[in-house]
Amino acid sequence: MRKRLVYICDWLPPDFGAVGQYAVLGAREWANEGWIVTLVGLTSGKSSRRPADPTGQGSLEVIQLHRRAYKKQKFVSRFVWTMLSNMLLLGAAFRAMRRADVVLFTGSPPLMLHFIAPLNLLLRKRLIYRIMDFHPECLIAERGRSGLLLGGLLRLTYFWRRRVDTFEVLGQDQARRLINMGIAEGRIRLKPHRSPVTFPTGLAPLSLPDELRGGSGVILYSGNWGVAHDENTFIEGYSEYFRQSRQGLRFWLNATGAKADRVERELRSRGVPIYRSNLVPLEQLPRLLLAADVHLITLRDPFVGYVLPSKIHACIASEKRILFVGSRESDVHLLASRALPSNRYYRVDTGDVHELVNALQAVECAVAGNGDVVSSVGIGVVDSDRTTEPTLQSGTKNRDRKLRIATSSLR
Repeated sequence: MRKRLVYICDWLPPDFGAVGQYAVLGAREWANEGWIVTLVGLTSGKSSRRPADPTGQGSLEVIQLHRRAYKKQKFVSRFVWTMLSNMLLLGAAFRAMRRADVVLFTGSPPLMLHFIAPLNLLLRKRLIYRIMDFHPECLIAERGRSGLLLGGLLRLTYFWRRRVDTFEVLGQDQARRLINMGIAEGRIRLKPHRSPVTFPTGLAPLSLPDELRGGSGVILYSGNWGVAHDENTFIEGYSEYFRQSRQGLRFWLNATGAKADRVERELRSRGVPIYRSNLVPLEQLPRLLLAADVHLITLRDPFVGYVLPSKIHACIASEKRILFVGSRESDVHLLASRALPSNRYYRVDTGDVHELVNALQAVECAVAGNGDVVSSVGIGVVDSDRTTEPTLQSGTKNRDRKLRIATSSLR
């Protein structure tokens, strides 16, 4: 008899959201292995239920629940929206959960754990937490402190996490976070994302807008520029770089989020050229990524291990250069440094404006095809131990054991 899985996430395509895009891919993988899968998520359109379609050796049913978007800058409305969305999602999924063998949730919307773990005390299903972003840790990192209320919520979160059967993590930095908070290593499975898009041979890049022509190349930031992503280092570094460069890299901002608005506003106020565009549909994303010479990824240090920018996989798959502003402890660094040669991957610490200017100059030279200049200009940009794999740690004790790469099927 085939087993049943319920997969719960937030926004499903065509609504923008990396969690939903990867949830669709993940649900199909389970179905391909013979599971009867019910995927439950949100939509800005009308609520709908798509009957189960044969998928591989199994089937996939999709339930979409209408919800309006909310303003992330307003904490109270965001909190109320999150609580209601979690309850509505579980209400839509409840019938399927009663028949399921396994329930998998992504933690998006935030705090889903606090609803689904208590419910599972009654249902007693095998519970898998495919952890994307850590909550409330991300909110604490955003605020810079916990306080009494968030501190209590964090302790309650630890309590419910201990009642999850299996954690699926996207990277080793996330695994270290879980281990350091007391989760047994045997309950953690390393299961990274793969690129949500492919790049077939001969695929043509999108045509460059006129505003991006005339420079030495194009640096692209695409996706969400949210609270976890550093923007100050790039604003200061790119502004200084452009003052020094005669024919600098042009900056293409294809992003949403409050910080994307700030980056655009700051650069324009300084007279630095920037081209801003709306997000492209997912089917156009490969052509967009191919249009750039270098992809920009940023991450603030307090969010390392709590957030892994998912676009790293598509950026690597595009085989374009990557510039990462963030810590070498992040799996962004681990993945990019393993996949790309030293003249195609650059990393600088957040706040290090001088090294970012050097990195941008190195990229400019590399795009122009002057490799000798890259090696001299880019000294110190890329770590000398760039391919070293961080080992999992619990407290201060190093562990020799490494998490296994998990398959979709349960053992």
